[in-house]
Amino acid sequence: MASAAAKQAPKNASKTTTGATGAAGVSGGPPIMPLASPLMGKKKKPFLGMPAPLGYVPGLGRGATGFTTRSDIGPARDANDPVDDRHAPPGKRTVGDQMKKNQDDDDEDLNDTNYDEFNGYAGSLFSSGPYEKDDEEADAIYAALDKRMDERRKERRELREKEEIEKYRMERPKIQQQFSDLKRKLAEVSEEEWLSIPEVGDARNKRQRNPRYEKLTPVPDSFFSKHLQSGENHTTVDPLQGENHFSMLGGLNTPYPGSMTPGLMTPGTGELDMRKIGQARNTLMDMRLSQVSDSVSGQTVVDPKGYLTDLNSMIPTHGGDISDIKKARLLLKSVRETNPHHPPAWIASARLEEVTGKLQVARNLIMKGTEMCPKSEDVWLEAARLQPGDTAKAVVAQAVRHLPQSVRIYIRAAELETDIRAKKRVLRKALENVSKSVRLWKTAVELEEPEDARIMLSRAVECCPTSVELWLALARLETYENARRVLNKARENIPTDRHIWITAAKLEEANGNTQMVDKIIDRAITSLRANGVEINREQWIQDAEECDKAGSVATCQAVIRAVIGIGIEEEDRKHTWMEDADSCVAHGALECARAIYAHALQVFPSKKSVWLRAAYFEKNHGTRESLEALLQRAVAHCPKAEVLWLMGAKSKWLADDVPAARSILALAFQANPNSEEIWLAAVKLESENNEYERARRLLAKARSSAPTARVFMKSVKLEWVLGNIEAAQELCTEALKHYEDFPKLWMMRGQIEEQCESMDKAREAYNQGLKKCPHSVPLWLLLSHLEESVGQLTRARAILEKARLKNPQSPELWLESVRLEFRAGLKNIANTLMAKALQECPNSGILWAEAVFLEGRPQRKTKSVDALKKCEHDPHVLLAVAKLFWSERKITKAREWFLRTVKIEPDLGDAWALFYKFELQHGTEEQQEEVRKRCENAEPRHGELWCAESKHVLNWQKKTGEILAQVASKIKNTF
Repeated sequence: MASAAAKQAPKNASKTTTGATGAAGVSGGPPIMPLASPLMGKKKKPFLGMPAPLGYVPGLGRGATGFTTRSDIGPARDANDPVDDRHAPPGKRTVGDQMKKNQDDDDEDLNDTNYDEFNGYAGSLFSSGPYEKDDEEADAIYAALDKRMDERRKERRELREKEEIEKYRMERPKIQQQFSDLKRKLAEVSEEEWLSIPEVGDARNKRQRNPRYEKLTPVPDSFFSKHLQSGENHTTVDPLQGENHFSMLGGLNTPYPGSMTPGLMTPGTGELDMRKIGQARNTLMDMRLSQVSDSVSGQTVVDPKGYLTDLNSMIPTHGGDISDIKKARLLLKSVRETNPHHPPAWIASARLEEVTGKLQVARNLIMKGTEMCPKSEDVWLEAARLQPGDTAKAVVAQAVRHLPQSVRIYIRAAELETDIRAKKRVLRKALENVSKSVRLWKTAVELEEPEDARIMLSRAVECCPTSVELWLALARLETYENARRVLNKARENIPTDRHIWITAAKLEEANGNTQMVDKIIDRAITSLRANGVEINREQWIQDAEECDKAGSVATCQAVIRAVIGIGIEEEDRKHTWMEDADSCVAHGALECARAIYAHALQVFPSKKSVWLRAAYFEKNHGTRESLEALLQRAVAHCPKAEVLWLMGAKSKWLADDVPAARSILALAFQANPNSEEIWLAAVKLESENNEYERARRLLAKARSSAPTARVFMKSVKLEWVLGNIEAAQELCTEALKHYEDFPKLWMMRGQIEEQCESMDKAREAYNQGLKKCPHSVPLWLLLSHLEESVGQLTRARAILEKARLKNPQSPELWLESVRLEFRAGLKNIANTLMAKALQECPNSGILWAEAVFLEGRPQRKTKSVDALKKCEHDPHVLLAVAKLFWSERKITKAREWFLRTVKIEPDLGDAWALFYKFELQHGTEEQQEEVRKRCENAEPRHGELWCAESKHVLNWQKKTGEILAQVASKIKNTF
């Protein structure tokens, strides 16, 4: 310690010395000169007096950066501490939340997992950088480009999205669609059943939910008489009291006699005999019943139902309740008092009283209305309606005195008269006062005999020269010469009406002057145009249709010829005229349609389509002679139109004029040498008439001069049906050398081998045909049937699967696969295949029709609705719905759907066969005959059941009606 002190002493001493010296220097002593330094001789740096450069941080170059201590930022805070802002939103109320948010905002996720080769990073790489004006312009340009590209792809994208949504809905239907059949049954729920459904979440207790009606028990008369005598007054019975003990508080009472108003409830002021009241009530009922009973004692003729009906008739049958009627009565009374000269108020008041059953009050009100509004026609007519017969006549007479020019009152007066003479008298009196009324003249003329009517009409047209109806009526009653004069006068008075001209043309036609009809119609068009009348083509065609229905054929055709070309561009003439002809046919105006076709053929003589339309019109609505005459003209103008030649030949053949048919086909050969259709038509003509040798020669000649696959097919078919199997096989082999890609030849070869029971050869023929024609669906089906017929179900199934791979989206192949499994008894597999088929071919009618009957009976109706949604106008679906109604014994609906089916597709033979079978079971002979005739006219050629019979070798010469009966006989009601 001593040594330490000794050491410290010199230091303190030196400090003291130094301090003293400094003090001396300050006090004014001589300055002490500093020691010389080696730095004193150097030059001063030039930057020492200058400001620091921008961004300069002292010490940054040597790593001496500044740092922040806790004293600078305050005490440390935990992550769970609340922030200073008391109103911070959720997620930012703690220090940790805000730190995490700031870190998320600052740090960009540039990890490889967030990188895409096409789109780049998911976020923006430059989100932390400044957003300048050029960035904004670039973003606007890119946004405009994106919008433009999006608009270009919009339609395609929306279509794709729609298809995806439909596919998704089909695979995963909504619950609402799954219960659609149950929702349809809600239509059958009655109002009582609907109201009996309990409300959801009803919180009331059982007594509140099921209130019981209050039971009222009638009190005997002895009870009232007893308590009237005892001097107690009760309006209710106290259940807490005994039989003979009633509290004074049990009801309203009067403690002192006479303190209430004298009446029945005041004891001591009167006596009430309840027995007498009962007797009076019975007497009143006896009086009521005696009004409807006879005079024989003990025998009554009272009808209980009639009595109740009479009572109901006494109750006013109005729509509103009594309070509404009182309000309406009060309002109408206010209207009448405010404006007593307002006719609708009186009419409404009278009708209100009439509706409520107060007829006399209504009559009194309306009569008062006639006094207040004597010039109102409506009030007088309402008064005449409400009053009985004789009184109504008096009212009308009074109305005539006030309104002598009212036509409606005169008409009402005539209606009130029951005698014809009185009616005539009233109307003639009316015509003296109102001679310009067309309605009065027409009413008066209708009551007269023809001669008197003619005289009256002569006067009527003088008084009403502008009435077309009166002029035309007079012309109908006059003789021919006088009618012509009348119509000429009518044209002078009314130069702008077309009906007068048309009537004049009909008059000339009726009297045999048909050559004048066209002149009159042409002059009519010219005159009407000169008088500024616009020629409305539709109106004139409608007038022509009326002439057609009236039997004026020449006038009808003249009108059509005159106006058919008015207001139509040259390019639209053919299309418009064909539409007009179809419209006339639909309206039943056949002569108008015939005139339109005739005019169109004059304008377009070389148009094959117009000739065809006209020929089909004559075939459906004309005679055989008119059809043949038209076809002769047609082939003269269009000699290259094979179908016209064939129609002419068929018409002759159907008329059993075979030589004429042959001559027509000979002419057709000259015009169309080597035409396949004409060759085959000639062969059919000869074969149908049992001229087999001539048919063979024709086919041989056709094979040499015009060899086609169809000619060879018909040659094979002829030999096959005639029983020459070897010749048919030889021809088939020869044909396949030239036309190996024609599938029908392979089919015929296989079927011939099947008929000969050579299954191996038939299988070989089908397999060879499928190698050449892999896309022929009938060939696949024939091979499958062959394998199934020999018991090879597995092979048949494999063949159909292979066929579906070769021919995707083929509903026929899917249908056969489903039926194969169904015939094998594997219904579950059939249903699974049907579901796959409907996914691949969602719009196939034959698949939906089969799917309906694969379901059980309860689900068929729902399935049929789904089928109609997908294939609304498919004939197979419509036929399935008809069969469904047939199976449910809904005869009328089934017939409607059968008619709809054959109307949409008359070429479907199965529909005709099922329809005929249906009528055989449920229809009359007339209905059966109608179906048969319609089927023969339609000549169907397609249909699974139909083709199986019509193309069978044994049925090759049968007519349509015979095939129809044969197909119908093989149909069994297994559905």
